Amino acid sequence: MKEYPMEKETHQFEDFLLQVPAQGQDFAAGVHARLTGEGYRCKIENKPSGFLVSYAHPKTRRVMLNFLTRKKGLFTRIYGDHCGAYAAFLHPLPGDMEKEIVRASNCKRLLNPADYKSRCPMGYDFMVDENRYKKCRYSCFQFLVTPESIPVIEAFIEKEREERQSA
Repeated sequence: MKEYPMEKETHQFEDFLLQVPAQGQDFAAGVHARLTGEGYRCKIENKPSGFLVSYAHPKTRRVMLNFLTRKKGLFTRIYGDHCGAYAAFLHPLPGDMEKEIVRASNCKRLLNPADYKSRCPMGYDFMVDENRYKKCRYSCFQFLVTPESIPVIEAFIEKEREERQSA
């Protein structure tokens, strides 16, 4: 008997929002409205570990931001491709957010380019408090959304958004 592939399930932003803790719903809805209003393409996937919502720049099609739902709550992953342009912003990050950057895995390609796959995107090389970091782009700027982190995450998104607009 021939098996047919299952239809891909489509999800709406509202499906994702139902999985977001109450403290992060207004934040997530506001970021979604802002980015989609500026033409960012939104892709919503329900992964085994939770929802993944991606926002890709309208011209470059490079993802700038992910929302991820996990057991601990809502996370944001910011792809800070232009973090060197606003390095001073990274200096006064709240302690928990800076700890997340320190805990993020190192970029193997930045540490030893000859030994790592060339198809893997390069990570970020930046300074915070006179410490140099060479971190993987997929874990470097991933933060838990809390009432304390929301204003900082919003400012971070805005800085990256502005840099992408001018690039």
